[in-house]
Amino acid sequence: MTQQQIAPALVPAFAPDGTLRASINLGNPILANRNPEGGDPVGVSVDLAYEFGRRLGVPVELVVFEKAAASVDAVKAEKADLGFFAVDPARSEGLLFTAPYVLIEGSYLVPEASAVTGNEQVDREGTRISVGSGSAYDLFLTRAIEHAEIVRLRGAPAALAALREGEVEVAAGIRQLLEGEARRAPGVRVLPGRFMVIQQAMGIPAARGTAAQEVLASFVEEMKASGFVADALERHGIEGALVAPAGQLPA
Repeated sequence: MTQQQIAPALVPAFAPDGTLRASINLGNPILANRNPEGGDPVGVSVDLAYEFGRRLGVPVELVVFEKAAASVDAVKAEKADLGFFAVDPARSEGLLFTAPYVLIEGSYLVPEASAVTGNEQVDREGTRISVGSGSAYDLFLTRAIEHAEIVRLRGAPAALAALREGEVEVAAGIRQLLEGEARRAPGVRVLPGRFMVIQQAMGIPAARGTAAQEVLASFVEEMKASGFVADALERHGIEGALVAPAGQLPA
């Protein structure tokens, strides 16, 4: 596969100060995690950031956050030059997205003794669903849930703790994270299937323009087609995520 060529005139659109500042969200373990050996975080989003910086010919600075919402806000405010986000209509203002590079399942976690056995049973009066505030599944459930109550907490660990402590009946989150919680200690189980598919894409501040968006979109398509994304997922031991099919820019 021929490597994408980036016109020098477009480099300032991504790195106006000569350094590519990449917003990294540690709240999604499929994309990035702390490095157990210290130093920069590791993960597929980190690998993509460094590869794109290499293509631009500029150094990369990782701007690290614990929550998706903070990572999104940093890019919208141009405190970072690009980021890695779930595509959602609620985030479209102020950002330009690529097509997704990874697909992740959003699922529910319930107590082992719960009578709930399927996703369709969750949206009922009297049910409380904990979510990480501002996460992709929070945004989705805010639109989709009609009867249950959404309890928004500071990040996934707090949402899982609320379920363990009996403060809610259901916790929503990334399937891989919920499965890890179920393995960690008895007493909870993941419902079969999924309630949504999270489309993880790259994004830039809207002010950087559609020409820059098209360059980044082409980069993402190359990274999928070349096997770069699949190799990164395997190298970092990530399960429960799929490389997204070839796609076009979001409408």
